[in-house]
Amino acid sequence: MLPTRELQNSVRFIRERGYGIVSSVFSPAELSLALSELSSTGLKRSRAGARHVLSLASVSEIARRGELLAIARAVVGPDAIPFRATFFDKSPNSNWLVAWHQDTALPLAFRSETPGWGPWSTKDGVIYAHAPAAALQQVLALRVHFDRSTAVNGPLRVIPGTQELGVLTDEEILRRAGQSGAIACTVAAGGVVAMRPLVLHASCKSESGEPRRVLYIEYARSRGTGDGLELALV
Repeated sequence: MLPTRELQNSVRFIRERGYGIVSSVFSPAELSLALSELSSTGLKRSRAGARHVLSLASVSEIARRGELLAIARAVVGPDAIPFRATFFDKSPNSNWLVAWHQDTALPLAFRSETPGWGPWSTKDGVIYAHAPAAALQQVLALRVHFDRSTAVNGPLRVIPGTQELGVLTDEEILRRAGQSGAIACTVAAGGVVAMRPLVLHASCKSESGEPRRVLYIEYARSRGTGDGLELALV
């Protein structure tokens, strides 16, 4: 478990800046089972990795690890739960960049036309809708790093403080990104990078031969969104 002072400092930073880095949460041995399961040939994968992996036993165990729950519950609420997990596998053989954006689509248990939600879509059989700011403010993502994230292997980049701006238009995102102030979130293997979904973020292509494998786990204050919808557990 994280020392109380370290947890408090991390939570304060996440709330103020929209992201945070917590070093040395996991040892390689603690991550080996999940990495093996996520790397198995039986897992449905895309070029970037695999979505909807929370049902894997090893992933669920990591998602419910005390250190991660402590961070999530301190930021979004005392009953926070993991609801979605995604595996990103960036390497020389599968390399991509991600433009500046916010994460605004959430997986839902059912579709119900609700003010502020939409457009709707379906990904691998799961219903998704773009959510309003009020729902996204109840979410925290924790990125568990299987490999070290360096300045040259396509790290997450964020623009601190932008989580306070609400859901932005494409034009507003371009304008904010043009003002720079971006931070590269580098961390050693076993470390965790926390981010709010509305903080502006991006990543470059890797310029290194090193892999950059990340388990991206999202937590919500509760399954209910507060306006009659319910998050899917994926």
